[in-house]
Amino acid sequence: MSRRIERINSLIRQEISDLLLRELKDPRLDNFVSIVRVDTAGDLSNARVYVSFMGPPETRAETMTALRAASRFIKGELMKRIRIRTIPEIDFREDDSIARAARIIAKLNDIKQEELP
Repeated sequence: MSRRIERINSLIRQEISDLLLRELKDPRLDNFVSIVRVDTAGDLSNARVYVSFMGPPETRAETMTALRAASRFIKGELMKRIRIRTIPEIDFREDDSIARAARIIAKLNDIKQEELP
């Protein structure tokens, strides 16, 4: 990955995080939504935005629907905030790496507790 794409990924991640925090008022986004990472194509045609949620599992689909519905608004705001020739199409994807890590840590703690006399 080129240095330019890394900078663009970082900038898009920061701006989308700010938009989620300050601009989007969708009640379906009441859960804590965190932008984990952004992967932008080399030609800037699209960007995969990986998000993680805190909250009940039943609301995941609802939150993803809200994010996908807001993608056009987010792209428009990115056009105003970021000065690059092409703003990529935004594709939100769920990232469950934080939940997986928590499950692994819990299992390791269980194993540790079993080994103690």
